[in-house]
Amino acid sequence: MTLTCRPGCAACCTAPSISSPIPGMPQGKPTGVPCVQLDEQLRCQIFGQPERPAVCGQLQASVEMCGAVEDGGVHARAWLMRLEDLTRPNSCMTNKVTNKSSPHPSCR
Repeated sequence: MTLTCRPGCAACCTAPSISSPIPGMPQGKPTGVPCVQLDEQLRCQIFGQPERPAVCGQLQASVEMCGAVEDGGVHARAWLMRLEDLTRPNSCMTNKVTNKSSPHPSCR
């Protein structure tokens, strides 16, 4: 099920790493760092602009990612951080969200 972005969440602009250049962040942004393009209301200042990284428009709100209830982005940040952990190359570290070992194939 697809959702619309929830006001005040900004998990998609904070949790994931973005390797594409962003105005004000020419090297992209690391995991867990808020994008410099977030305004005081946690809205993207370059939404719909050509300089917005394509990856930003590809990530779509969903119940799976955002959770069934509005919680200020807590569920979404945890979900996205877990994906970051699981998709980090050769990462066998303990998952910060579940406190369980990563099921990454290289960890077995």
